[in-house]
Amino acid sequence: MSETVNKETHSFQTEVKQLLNLMIHSLYSNKEIFLRELISNAADAADKLRFEALSHDNYFENDSELKIRITADKEEGTLTIADNGIGMSREEVMKNLGTIARSGTAEFLEALSKEQKSDSNLIGQFGVGFYSAFIVADKVEVRTRRAGEQTEEAVSWISAGEGEFTIEPLDKESRGTEIILHLKEEEKEFLEPWRLRSIIGKYSDHISLPVEMEKVDTGNMGQEEEEKEEDEVVVPEFEVVNKATALWTRGKSDIEEDEYKEFYKHISHDFNEPLVWSHNKVEGKQEYTSLLYLPKKAPFDLWNREKPRGVKLYVQRVFIMDDAEQFLPVYLRMVRGVLDSNDLPLNVSREILQDSSATQTLRNACVKRVLSMLEKLAKSQKEDYQGFWDEFGSVLKEGLAEDHSNREKIAGLMRFASTHENTDVQNVSLNEYVERMKPEQDKIYYLVADNFATAKNSPHLEIYRKKGIEVLLLSDRIDEWAMGYLTEFGDKKLQAVTHGELDLGGLESEEDKQAVEKATEENSDLIEKMKTFLGEKVEDVKISARLDESPACVVSSDGGMSLQMARMLKAAGQPAPEAKPVFEINIDHQLVKQLDADMPQEVFEDWVALLFDQAVLADSGQLEDPSAFTQRLNRLLMK
Repeated sequence: MSETVNKETHSFQTEVKQLLNLMIHSLYSNKEIFLRELISNAADAADKLRFEALSHDNYFENDSELKIRITADKEEGTLTIADNGIGMSREEVMKNLGTIARSGTAEFLEALSKEQKSDSNLIGQFGVGFYSAFIVADKVEVRTRRAGEQTEEAVSWISAGEGEFTIEPLDKESRGTEIILHLKEEEKEFLEPWRLRSIIGKYSDHISLPVEMEKVDTGNMGQEEEEKEEDEVVVPEFEVVNKATALWTRGKSDIEEDEYKEFYKHISHDFNEPLVWSHNKVEGKQEYTSLLYLPKKAPFDLWNREKPRGVKLYVQRVFIMDDAEQFLPVYLRMVRGVLDSNDLPLNVSREILQDSSATQTLRNACVKRVLSMLEKLAKSQKEDYQGFWDEFGSVLKEGLAEDHSNREKIAGLMRFASTHENTDVQNVSLNEYVERMKPEQDKIYYLVADNFATAKNSPHLEIYRKKGIEVLLLSDRIDEWAMGYLTEFGDKKLQAVTHGELDLGGLESEEDKQAVEKATEENSDLIEKMKTFLGEKVEDVKISARLDESPACVVSSDGGMSLQMARMLKAAGQPAPEAKPVFEINIDHQLVKQLDADMPQEVFEDWVALLFDQAVLADSGQLEDPSAFTQRLNRLLMK
């Protein structure tokens, strides 16, 4: 076959060009990571072959001993990573080696640009591990044939990492993939057997697939050279250089801490060490092994709830699927790990997983295990847990709405800012709040606002500060929605201070109640006139029992939708019922005292409208007519 027959040249996707430019022209302190990435990809290819061969017996092609082989050729200056896994078709080569088929590529490139002078921490985390080959190679060849395809349907892919790649047909007897790296002159250290073995031992010892290298026998090299005839072909011997046993199948006492950490990096493509992990083998009605990890840092796309993520599922050590989300709820999408079951069928499908009672049992067990890990971490390693909460707390809160059976546990794991410390650090637990509650206090009070500054300075807090009552301050975007599902903790009710009538229980004196009733009666004409003017803007106008320094505030009606939730729904393009606030006035405030039912109507309306707009602004609301507010304020200032 002529070299030019069916040979095609293609340009890389724009993002790949940018990525290669960063890799090739940046100095990384951890160049060796390329080998770990390529070995991990080869191991994944073997896992996929095992799974597909369950329904395609011919895929093994009389070669069922799956392995990875590393070969260094010092004369040619090449390093070859070969596997006999699933291989790739021409279409898959174009898709996998010409594009980055992952969301968030722009964010990745921006992050990589910032980190380029430190190391390659971000490679792999975004599904671009193959391209790390260009850190050490000035040309990369890929020769691959997919299992089940004919020998002449193999594909050759070649690129120097300069914006283009060539692709052409190839005859390849064996299935699988060979990646040939033409190393840069300054990277020839990666041809040394001792260097390669040390990297494999460091990063890939846990891989369940055997990684082979040419056997080195220095004992009788001289004698062999003398006896070997000039034209004799020496067939090299290969030996396995990693443990080649699935780490989760080994006993916990046989696994070093560093092995657990490297296995986490392998399955998660996270170059940070895990925060904590749990390795358990369960025997009895159901038999399964789980190895679950909690990360230290959140991935860039954590808030993408649609992105597939979850544990790797194996059945009797046979890989079934990546990102088996059926075994963990979405609010625990930060968890990584492996689940190996003896009870699920080998031909398992997503439909079977969704309907299986065994699946539900495994899911409940995994959730319980993760929450238990977090509880232990929160009790014994408070600083580490605080770091976890800062990274993943907003996601964990989703569980309040999505996991009713574990709501109490999730609530116990939550951390809040509060008026007790008056900082934006979320480090107060509900248990700590309850321990500090006043003897007469029967509710847990909280306030939700758009940001911490608004929460801290809210006029709704005035009566609570005056009486020394602690209030939890929430300001994450998810809080208004999530807290709607948390109505009690233990035997304590939770109460939003911006909702309904002020209810301080035993902390409110009879004199306070009578004072409000008396003020309401004495100012009934004023209240009625204000209510008439404000009309459809408000549900009611009342004398406030919660204000001490501010002239007015707006309060959501008890059981009704809050103003903040209504704004969130509208911003998301969702239909929302009209939320009319209750307008509360501080009858003892100087600005309110000057209001008189007999004052000129236009002046009265200006003052009432100004007080109402101020209250809406203090609640992080948006004014319907900012220009009218400004003109009204100017008129009153000039008077």
